[in-house]
Amino acid sequence: MAVLALLSASALAESNGESMRLNLTKGVTDISQQVYDLHMTIFMICVVIGVVVFGAMFISMYLHRKSRGAKPANFHESTKVEIVWTVIPFLILIGIAIPAAKTLIAMEDPSNPDVTVLVTGSQWKWHYKYMDNDVEYYSVLATQPEQIHNKFEKQQNYLLEVDRPLVIPTGQKVRFLITSDDVIHSWWMPAFAVKKDANPGFINEAWTRVNEPGIYRGQCAELCGKDHGFMPIVVIAKEPADYQNWVDEQAEIQRKAKEEEQKLLAMNMSMEELMENGQKVYQSTCAACHQGNGEGLPGIFPALKNSPVATGDVKHHIDVVVHGVSGTAMQAFGKQLSLKDLASVITYERNAWGNSTGETVQAKDVNAVIKGQ
Repeated sequence: MAVLALLSASALAESNGESMRLNLTKGVTDISQQVYDLHMTIFMICVVIGVVVFGAMFISMYLHRKSRGAKPANFHESTKVEIVWTVIPFLILIGIAIPAAKTLIAMEDPSNPDVTVLVTGSQWKWHYKYMDNDVEYYSVLATQPEQIHNKFEKQQNYLLEVDRPLVIPTGQKVRFLITSDDVIHSWWMPAFAVKKDANPGFINEAWTRVNEPGIYRGQCAELCGKDHGFMPIVVIAKEPADYQNWVDEQAEIQRKAKEEEQKLLAMNMSMEELMENGQKVYQSTCAACHQGNGEGLPGIFPALKNSPVATGDVKHHIDVVVHGVSGTAMQAFGKQLSLKDLASVITYERNAWGNSTGETVQAKDVNAVIKGQ
């Protein structure tokens, strides 16, 4: 009865256009629809088996109970019955295996893609690189910290919004090459029926073809560290013409950014400019671990206030920020931040909270460490 009630409620929710929270999503791709149909088919087979088996059991218990004077039969085995209850489940499993195998083969066939995106997970953000275009960027949680700390009202897409979503074309096969920079992550997009682990040192493949434009949301589905819950995925599917316009715009933006960085290498920013920008970068990038006051979390994240790194050799400090520290939670920010932001945040760390070194770090200093000079 409980199963029938659940099915009725699900059917009613579907007929009313409501989200079926107790079931799989149908998704927005042909593969996700196949997965949903396969799931429902197997579910109904299980329901029928459950009704037949438990129905026969309860009827037998009722009709042949002791209070009615039933006498137990005295037999040991029946070859015919054993053959029947072996063959029928075998045929059922074969009937399930055929469509399941077809769906799995289709899900694991990323051949002949129209677009290829390298997806790299890192604590706790995603990096997207379009292999067919000169476009790459990081996608980071955009939910305000005030919402997380219950200072502001939580919005509709709380913890499911990013600053730069992944953009893909509709009607085209998009292949995802999924890997990781540090620990195991998992790129999970329910609407696409895509869930692949991002393993450091390995590349897993997945693909999708979205039929309709829209915004689709997912999350990292692997426990990847303390901020695991703050690693959402947002994908925007655009019409092919709109997608191409977006790609051209992003390529132009990145080209101009590279030109600006080249100009920056030939100039020196003032201490005031570096400190102002550095504080912003620190609060958005570093404060989650090292805290806004630079005192860190004892035993977990080291303090930067009066630390030998932030007050010691400047090249070593730059190297730590640019390349990270292997075996620790300290990430490599060389590819995540611009030369200006790197120079600013390092300068800020060397002159904030009483770390009054009086030293400025310029873009050319950071660039020299990046190039190993």
